[in-house]
Amino acid sequence: MTANPPGHRLGVVGCGAVGSTFAYTALIRGLAQELVLIDANREKALGDALDMSHGAPFLPPCRVVAGDYPDLAGCQVVVIAAGVGQRPGETRLQLLQRNAQVMAEVVPAIVRHAPDAILLVATNPVDILAYQAHKISGLPVERVVGSGTLLDSARFRYRIGQELGIHPRSIHAYIIGEHGDSEVPVWSGATVAGTRLGDRPPLGLSPEQRQAIFAETRDAAYQIIAAKGATYYAIALALARICEAILGDENSVLTVSTLVPQYGVYMGVPCVVGRHGARGPLPLTLSPEEAQALDRSAAILRETLQALGL
Repeated sequence: MTANPPGHRLGVVGCGAVGSTFAYTALIRGLAQELVLIDANREKALGDALDMSHGAPFLPPCRVVAGDYPDLAGCQVVVIAAGVGQRPGETRLQLLQRNAQVMAEVVPAIVRHAPDAILLVATNPVDILAYQAHKISGLPVERVVGSGTLLDSARFRYRIGQELGIHPRSIHAYIIGEHGDSEVPVWSGATVAGTRLGDRPPLGLSPEQRQAIFAETRDAAYQIIAAKGATYYAIALALARICEAILGDENSVLTVSTLVPQYGVYMGVPCVVGRHGARGPLPLTLSPEEAQALDRSAAILRETLQALGL
């Protein structure tokens, strides 16, 4: 893949499993010419920077450094992956109180030193914390973006592709709403080669297949966490895809988390992502059942924001 033009700088705040895996993904995809890694454990950030730097002979030119918040000056995008990990059996919303305090500490420091950066929030529960980051930062809504349901949509496309025997890149389907238990599959808009999915082969899925696909999509993180303790590979790829769209000014449609005025909450919806951040949401034609499910998802997020005092 061709590296982005010279001068692109990416910041990563939080070098846990997600942050460090994203940094490595950005490095090998040539997304920037400089990566700045920041972590409360500076030795961890230093170790990651050295480890990645030693691969320089095999990669596009990129300087990887462990730094502090002043080193974020000039970054076009800062990925926020700081926070505590999700415990086995713990819902994303149960992470709220533990990670809200982390966000309250890191966002002002980022904005102070990188006021022109786009903030890309990955910490869970991402919709709540992206909303909090928007409020704390004072930045325009398009410049505070959550990873949203981009990964959920990728999982959805993967499972549909498995059932149909078609590569997921050729499946067009969205998960919208909360990145979590109340997320909504948009079956009514799922297509292959412009053809909507029906209920019969070759481009059809039975109600039982659809139910199983969505359940596996929604619960994928729980399965992975139970098996190995955390999810980080696929979300790192999703974050890299968002950064690629921003830095390349692609104006690509991605299901990221942004403020939906209709509901007054951040949630995953299709947005146009480019150098100014995320513009959206784009209008979707939903079935009555999907619209009701999205209303419920928004209500859950709104109740959680109210409990947090936002």
